[in-house]
Amino acid sequence: MIKQETLDFLTKVAQNNNREWFALHKDEYETARENVLDLVKDLIPQLAKIDPLISGDTDPKKAIMRIYRDVRFSKNKDPYKTNFGMWFSAKSKGGNEPGYYLHLQPGNSFVAGGYWMPEAPHLKLIRQEIDYNIGDFLEIIEDKTFAADFKLSTSNALKNAPKGYDPADPNIQYLKLKSFEVLKKLTDKEVCSANLAARLAGYYKTIHPLVTFLRNAIDQ
Repeated sequence: MIKQETLDFLTKVAQNNNREWFALHKDEYETARENVLDLVKDLIPQLAKIDPLISGDTDPKKAIMRIYRDVRFSKNKDPYKTNFGMWFSAKSKGGNEPGYYLHLQPGNSFVAGGYWMPEAPHLKLIRQEIDYNIGDFLEIIEDKTFAADFKLSTSNALKNAPKGYDPADPNIQYLKLKSFEVLKKLTDKEVCSANLAARLAGYYKTIHPLVTFLRNAIDQ
């Protein structure tokens, strides 16, 4: 479970996002990160049972993203993230592939999965797979359990049909997508519940068929 103190630390970072404050509270960061690490240690074996491409021997530390922001090309020069992010995939490096994500942030936590903004070659293959196997795709996203908690995000969709596809295609809404991810918000109470790891595993089990579909598309 995630302790309230961990969320409180993230709130403090948001209020004091500077290196001087962080240096004075480095011990609080280490305690919060250790709490997150404990959650990941509990979650990885459960996820490995759901997804055979996730190794049960995955180093939990590799799943946790750095709290330090890369500000080189950003107008926002705050040095620290105000969340803990965790990424789980076959490569376990937060890379360019389908996988599972967890975002912990006071008032804005969520569980997610799929493939965020694939590069052009992968995007082309995914669109082809959806076009050729629309029945399989719809079976996944229209499944009652899936649809009860998740819906494909359309925030990055094209306004017009992609090149080579008929604008009148009844499934054009899915072919317009540039990103194939789903997410579900988590309350702070849910995040701090004793059964968080099991709850997350249940969500990842629901997302797994979508991740598998996307993997198969790019592994052709």
